[in-house]
Amino acid sequence: MNLGTLKAPAGASHSRKRLGRGDGSGHGGTAGRGDKGQRARSGGKVRRGFEGGQMPLARRLPKRGFKNPFRREFATVNLDQLKGFPQGAVVDADALIREGIVFGGAERIKILGRGELPHPLSIKMEYISRSARKKIEAAGGTVIEVA
Repeated sequence: MNLGTLKAPAGASHSRKRLGRGDGSGHGGTAGRGDKGQRARSGGKVRRGFEGGQMPLARRLPKRGFKNPFRREFATVNLDQLKGFPQGAVVDADALIREGIVFGGAERIKILGRGELPHPLSIKMEYISRSARKKIEAAGGTVIEVA
């Protein structure tokens, strides 16, 4: 058996509808377009969202707010989420993703200062808040800034 010898099961394929080939075909005359109206005409299409001249929904609804296209999204991790790491462990972006604390799609990760560290850890991150830095160093850990 090869791809050239495969056949579709019975009833799976149909011959195409030949439109506008005389009244005897059953698809002559208006060729399946119905009677009159814009869509029955040649080139008679309407753009997406067109509502027949009525004010479209997209224009009737109020517009609010502003979305900054240059916004920088951060995945945040608090100190109390790091309690699962063993003493002296190096915590970096890969370790946080491996532990499931941060999802892999996060571009920037920032350590925030909620909670306490039970034991010293070595934090190797680009973004760390001042309060988190103080608490890490107070617990005997180290902060390594990566650019």
